[in-house]
Amino acid sequence: MHHVRAVLAGARGSGIDTVPLLQEAQIPPLLLGDDRARVTPAQFARLFRALYRTTQDEFLGLSAVPSRPGTFAMMCYASLGCQDLGAATERAAAFYGLFPGGPELALEVEDGRARFTVRNDFARDEERFLTECVLAIWHRLSSWLIGRRIPLADASFCYPPPPHAQEYELLFGCPVRFGAGRTGAAFDAHWLTAPLVRDEPALDAMLRRAPFDLLSRPEYGTTVAEQVRRALTQQLRLSPRLPALGEVAARLAVSPATLRRRLQQEGTSFQQLKDHVRRDAAIAGLAESGEPIAELAVRLGFSEDTAFHRAFRRWTGTTPGAYRVASGG
Repeated sequence: MHHVRAVLAGARGSGIDTVPLLQEAQIPPLLLGDDRARVTPAQFARLFRALYRTTQDEFLGLSAVPSRPGTFAMMCYASLGCQDLGAATERAAAFYGLFPGGPELALEVEDGRARFTVRNDFARDEERFLTECVLAIWHRLSSWLIGRRIPLADASFCYPPPPHAQEYELLFGCPVRFGAGRTGAAFDAHWLTAPLVRDEPALDAMLRRAPFDLLSRPEYGTTVAEQVRRALTQQLRLSPRLPALGEVAARLAVSPATLRRRLQQEGTSFQQLKDHVRRDAAIAGLAESGEPIAELAVRLGFSEDTAFHRAFRRWTGTTPGAYRVASGG
């Protein structure tokens, strides 16, 4: 919910009524005051699009100087003609350097380690949402351009840890450090020589889906957690019974102990992934369908309504019924 409040800050600072934007995105305005509440990627993408259309600013009012619609697309087209990811990143940094008030980007390489940095704060971005968004979108766009997820060695931020600091490892998929000298992300420099595998038709299609593809976490199957999450999500569409750890381990051709250890190395666990898959399916079911709550609970594998209510309150801070009423679902 922090990110929902943060992305609305620019519009509010410009005097825009944000309640209709939240309603358009099917996000209950009452949830804004609950730090534990969550929304689906689809809800957040709808909110982003509504803000983009209303502000006519790709920075959503969070920078002192607006970014005209189409700027990001032109940066992508300019970078697409590069031979490899390193050249594309340098071109993107040079492109945004032409515009006042935009992100000041830099790419540094030393001893086989590359670091992409966002060197400036945005004047109206008190929650630093835009800074973090630029960093996350750069990583996801870069991975999309080469068709493989780039593993980050670490992400660092030049400010103290916020109350929701535990979310950052999930967002960036790597160890996170606060109070650093600069905001950026490090990765193995060999990725800079990776060729770009996308063409203009693919870019056109991606931009039509923006920002969903870049705000969500595309899965390339390159981490164990992604493979497990995909297996659990696929199974939940077919049956309320999620497979046990041993069953998923067998599918991935590893032992249960190995799977447990690799998930731990990636900062998660099998139970956490099961909870996240059920949580996301529950939120989507309540916000985007009229499925009765009792039937939704059964479909998600809960034997009793009360167990589903307890789990949903733990995940989001509210009850399924209250969430549905507030979202108009």
